[in-house]
Amino acid sequence: MVTKKTENKGIENLLSPKTPSIVDMLLGRGTEKVVDSETLITEVHDRVLKSLNHEFLYSTVTEESEIFLREKVLKSMNMAVLFVDLVGSTDMILNLPKEKLAIVFTTFAQEMAYVIKRHEGFVLKFVGDAVIGYFVAEDLSASVANRAVTCAESMLKILKLGINPILKSNNLPELKIKIGIDHGENTIVRYGDDLQESHVDILGPSVSMAAKIQNLAQPDQIVVGDDIYTKLHKSIQEYFARLKLDKSEWNYKSSKTKKIYPVHTYIGK
Repeated sequence: MVTKKTENKGIENLLSPKTPSIVDMLLGRGTEKVVDSETLITEVHDRVLKSLNHEFLYSTVTEESEIFLREKVLKSMNMAVLFVDLVGSTDMILNLPKEKLAIVFTTFAQEMAYVIKRHEGFVLKFVGDAVIGYFVAEDLSASVANRAVTCAESMLKILKLGINPILKSNNLPELKIKIGIDHGENTIVRYGDDLQESHVDILGPSVSMAAKIQNLAQPDQIVVGDDIYTKLHKSIQEYFARLKLDKSEWNYKSSKTKKIYPVHTYIGK
């Protein structure tokens, strides 16, 4: 077990050229349709630069989720839910001019959403300074877990190597994020009787737990619930260590075992 103060080790290993990335490992096995980080970083560079120069407008990223959910209303499905939260947003709101604040928040939210889509996930919604995504595979829960984790790994790499250098060169604050992921059965609901306009959403313990797990994370740290961890390939499980937490930090119980729900943090290799 490790303590919460492992974020430096995790991010250092993540960015180290000596550490094989999970994405590259999966690409090598040919078992997943994932995108290598270098390709994603190149795409990010181009979009962010054009956006800062007012030459690019981000497109809507939640439409696919809306269409998918409307077709599945009242159904229950197994999903991996991912929360990615921007660290230090309150300070930015208080200290940045409105135009710069809009650029920073838009860049963060849209780029994180694009990463979710590139890993075959759906972007559920933006909530303040957080982005919520989900990954569905009705028969292949291991595939869902792998994709969610590779998505989180890509988010950190893209932020550090793709977004922050450009923000820094334009006198904008560099960003840090916290990521929480969990897996479970969620029910798709529609609030209202209008089939096309009424709000649709997902409800379930994994949505709530992913948000709570994200709150456990330190800046630039990935934390996953045990229901994600146990579905990962053993070679990927080696990148994680169980977090040692006392009851004042974490007292949520598994609905299956009725014991304290284990959580694991990315530490790399």
